[in-house]
Parts: sequence; C-alpha cells; structure tokens
Amino acid sequence: MTLSRLVVEPVTEPIARHAAALLADAGLHGHTYAINAMLSAIALATPVLVAILTSDPEDLTVLCGGRATVIKV
Repeated sequence: MTLSRLVVEPVTEPIARHAAALLADAGLHGHTYAINAMLSAIALATPVLVAILTSDPEDLTVLCGGRATVIKV
C-alpha cells in the first residue's frame, strides 16, 4: 500500500545543477554529500511542503537551508 503512493522523480540535468549549487552554497564537496544534495534538490523542487526522514539530518538541514523539514528517524 505505501509503495503504491511513492513517486519516483528522475535526476535531470537541472536537478543536478541545483544540487551542485546547493553543495557550493553550503561549502560542501565530494561524493560523500552528492546523494544528499540530489535528494535536497529534488525535495526543494517539489511544489508542496516536504518532510525528509533521515538518520543523518545534519547535512540535509544545511543543504535545504530551512526550506524543507528534516526529521531524524
């Protein structure tokens, strides 16, 4: 039931560019932060309010800059 409600978003060039900008703005670089940056870029591109559930909220909070709710699980 839950899986049927998921929406898979493609990683497009504009999303990748936004992720790179988020990394630069946060002063982060390298593959360690790449996936979190992509997740943040997709979340921020969503036209509705977003909550991100994660076990590592620190990087996502910095990358999203307070524009998405990041919840530690």
